[in-house]
Parts: sequence; C-alpha cells; structure tokens
Amino acid sequence: MKLANEISEFVLESTSASEVGRVNNVQSLWSGYGQICRVELVGGPIRSVIIKHVAPPNLSSHGAQHRVQHPRGWSGDRSHARKLRSYEVETNWYENFSALCDVGCRVPRCWATRHHDGEFLFVLEDLDEAGYPLRRGALDRDGIFLGLDWLANFHSRFFGVAPDGLWEVGTYWHLATRPDEWDAMEPGSMKDAAIAIDLRLRQCVFQSLVHGDAKVANFCFANDASKIAAVDFQYVGGGCGMKDVAYFLGSCLDGDECERGEEAFLDHYFAQFRNSLATQHQGVSPDDVENEWRALYPFAWADFTRFMMGWCSSHTKLNRYSRRIVEQVTQQLK
Repeated sequence: MKLANEISEFVLESTSASEVGRVNNVQSLWSGYGQICRVELVGGPIRSVIIKHVAPPNLSSHGAQHRVQHPRGWSGDRSHARKLRSYEVETNWYENFSALCDVGCRVPRCWATRHHDGEFLFVLEDLDEAGYPLRRGALDRDGIFLGLDWLANFHSRFFGVAPDGLWEVGTYWHLATRPDEWDAMEPGSMKDAAIAIDLRLRQCVFQSLVHGDAKVANFCFANDASKIAAVDFQYVGGGCGMKDVAYFLGSCLDGDECERGEEAFLDHYFAQFRNSLATQHQGVSPDDVENEWRALYPFAWADFTRFMMGWCSSHTKLNRYSRRIVEQVTQQLK
C-alpha cells in the first residue's frame, strides 16, 4: 500500500519525519467513505502514526443516491449529508477539544487535520505504539468497569461544556437525524413515544459531552488490561452521559447480562463519576446529577432501542431486556 504524494508530504510536515516507511491498511470506513492506515515514519521523533483519510463517494448525476450502498440498505442524500457533517464534527473535536482529555479519558493525540476538496485527513497518534494495542469484541467485568471509568471521567471532564462545533445533540442515533428509521418503525407505543423520550433526554438539567458511539470496538486496551483509550469521535456532542453508558453496555453484553449487572454497573460508573466531578466541578452537587441521570438511564436505553427498531428490526439487541425497558419507559410517559 502506498500513500498519495500530497498525503505523504502532509504527514511528513506534521510529524517532522524525513521519510514515510511501510503503510499498512487498518480498516475501511463505513459505507466506503475512505480508509484508516498505519504509517511507519523514518528520521523523526515519531515512529508511526494513524492516518484517517475520508474520501466520500461521488453522488450520481441526479444527486439522489450516492454510488456506494449502505451495508443494511440505508443510503441516500440524507445519510450522505449526515456522514459529511460527522467528519466536520470530528475535525472540530480534534482541533478544539481532544487536547483537554487527560489519562483518565485517554484519546489519540492529533498531529494535524485537513479538510480540502470535500476530503478529510487526520494524522493521529498510533495508540498501539502508545501502549494500547488490544481490541476486544467482548469484555469481562473488569473490562466493563474500565470502560465505565473512561466514560465517567470523560463526562465529568466535559461536564457543562458547550458543544460548539460539535453535534448539538450527540450520538449517531439522535432522533432528529434519523427520520427515515423512525418512519420504518412498526406502529406502536415506542414509535409514539419517540419524541417524548428524546425531549426528556435533551431537556435534562445536567449536560455534558457524550462520545456518541461508545461501543467496545471503539476502545483500545493495554496488554495488561490496566489502561484504556477511545477513538472515533464523529458523533461527539451534547447530552446526558447515560446515552454513552447504555450504548456501551449493550455493545459488549447480551440482554441477560445487562439485566443481571445493571445495578452494579451503574453503581460503579457513578462512584467514579462522583469522584471525578468533585475534583473538577466543586460547585456542582454530585447527588443532584446522579439522581437525574440514574432516572434517565432507561430513557437512554429506550432511545437507542427506538433507532434499532427502525434500522434493523431483527437485530439481536432487540432482546427481552431492551423490550422490558421500552415498556417501562412508555408506561412512565402515560
């Protein structure tokens, strides 16, 4: 694999290296929007970097559909515009927010970004080289606690921070950006309650920034499972921290495991959140935040379930636990 000359020059300029070495593909971006690769460097202080190159597909001559098809059939102008906006958000995140993260909510350092001719380029720290080489599809309890610690530290670090240049409402499943999936839902109490659930989450008193796509696949782990870092900030924005917590747990546990561990997981998250919040925001009552956010946990879970019901009604995440929570929330709203 070889980088285009202009990309190589940009990488060398941003890292003070003298030469680009071996280039290895890491993965393709969703729906064919580009690729992520690892680039070895020669003659500078940095041994390797991660390049995220976003090259959106061309629209058809009529502008109605772009030529690449979404893996589950969701494509079109609205989807395309949402993805482009997500990369603008990620650019703003790395340029204006990421440096505020500390070791408690570790993210890759950004060496440079570029947005030119409809393409986006990110030159990022190689987290493998930095001591976070493991990716996991499932987690044991200690791993879950580590992820919850990261989320708690992130939410406390950005507690009360305005999402300037980010999504006003974070998460990739936010109702206002997913009208097609809502239209595809079967009629019923969940579809009827979608607006009220979204409103309850948006109007909560205590707001932070949320990662917006905090699935286990977007976390990187140290070999000894003592450290964790997060990547992929396309959907970072304002919101209640419970959105990240519910989505994270659902990404690495089945419904029965979520149900059995719910209390312990929330207790662990809030213990870490309270400690971090007390250090960084001494004028805020941890009790008040916890009381509000705990009550919103089922709303956050139901909000994501609403998206899944329209996006893929046969998905395994639509399990007994998620349906029980939906019933609980819709009854509460009556």
